Amino acid sequence: MRSFEQAQKDVKTLRQRPGNDDMLALYAFYKQATEGDVHGDRPGMFDLVGRAKFDAWNGIKGMSREDAEQSYVKKVERLLDADED
Repeated sequence: MRSFEQAQKDVKTLRQRPGNDDMLALYAFYKQATEGDVHGDRPGMFDLVGRAKFDAWNGIKGMSREDAEQSYVKKVERLLDADED
C-alpha cells in the first residue's frame, strides 16, 4: 500500500480531474488526517464550495488520523486504477 505522502503526490498525476464527490472525499480525508476534527463555523449559504467542503469534513468527524490516511490512500488508488482504463 502507498504511503499517505506518496498518495498526495500520485493524485496529482491523474489525467482527468476526479468528480466532485471524489474531490470532496479526498479533501475531507486529507483535512481529517492533517488537522483532526473540523473546526470553525459552517460557511454561509452563498459560499457553496466552502459549505460543501465543511460538510464533507464534518461528515467524518471522529475518524482517527490513521483511518483518514488509509481512506485517503485507498481513494487515490481507486482513482488511479480508474484513470488507467
